[in-house]
Amino acid sequence: MIKPKGGTRIMKISAIRSDKVYSKIMNAPLDKKNDIYRYELMKPFEKKWACYSVPMKALTPNGYDVIMASEMLGHIAPTAVDQKQQNNIKLISDNTLWEKCELSIQQSLNCFVEHGVNLPIKEYAFTILLANAKNPYIILNDGYCGDGGIPGYIFSWLLPNEYTLSHLHVALAHETNHNVRFQFIKWKNDITLGEMIVNEGLAENFATFLYGEDKAGPWVTKTDIETLNEYIKPIIRDGLNVQGLENLNAYLYGDEMAALQNYPQVGLPYCSGYACGYHLIKHYLQKTGKNIVEATLLPAKEILENENIFVMDESRATHQDIRVIEIGILNLMPLKEDTELQLLRSLS
Repeated sequence: MIKPKGGTRIMKISAIRSDKVYSKIMNAPLDKKNDIYRYELMKPFEKKWACYSVPMKALTPNGYDVIMASEMLGHIAPTAVDQKQQNNIKLISDNTLWEKCELSIQQSLNCFVEHGVNLPIKEYAFTILLANAKNPYIILNDGYCGDGGIPGYIFSWLLPNEYTLSHLHVALAHETNHNVRFQFIKWKNDITLGEMIVNEGLAENFATFLYGEDKAGPWVTKTDIETLNEYIKPIIRDGLNVQGLENLNAYLYGDEMAALQNYPQVGLPYCSGYACGYHLIKHYLQKTGKNIVEATLLPAKEILENENIFVMDESRATHQDIRVIEIGILNLMPLKEDTELQLLRSLS
């Protein structure tokens, strides 16, 4: 674990205090709750939602808007914020929690600035949202989650308890890494699985760089090395060129989540793509001697090629008259992961 300098405030970071808004929603009449959520809590993130084509309010009753989108992500519905949520609101009202989260984002950004990186985005807004305790993804994620895919905006949401509150700042470092990377590596809708696992592997390695491997999220720690090497990697390897978020879902999050959204399943357990990406980037950093700040700004293709994992799109393969060849390898060596990587490099 390496501690960066964190004392200098270089960027403007705004904490949107959800606790105060939730308290207001809790005491509001049922027919007022949604609008308070829309215009007092989500309004500062309107540009973020616009990137996903999500309006603040639907043109028709019960139409798709920020309320429905929030619920789909696993945030608690504003209409469910009643007196039963009083203790949860209290748990996220601690000023020290907000200061710790803001410091995590500041330190994360400073890591890049101190390495001479000129970040185009100078202002960042973040908030801490309450999660829906019945949401399957929240349950699988041990009660916390985040979203930092749109530069300048960072969400985290959780079921407040000792465990999630102690990991929240780590998740925010993960999301801030995404925030920085996507200022330089532009998002594309036809993103491949290879690119996605690199993105997630970089973010989690950045979080553990700051806070230690013992703080890695369940999206990494729930996967044991034996399962990763012997079961997950072959499936991931076969799918590296898969494109489209609906097709990537099962590779990244596992079949259980894909099934809930009626997406194709591929035979993978929870967050296999995240775990695979984490160990891929960890090996890449050890092999090349690069630090996580440098690696964050590199194209996924460069990282994958350095690992001798070549990603080729279908049109190029067809043009070159390349056909699939299947090779079976029985790996009996004690250091299975190292041996597997050596074999793959030789075959590549």
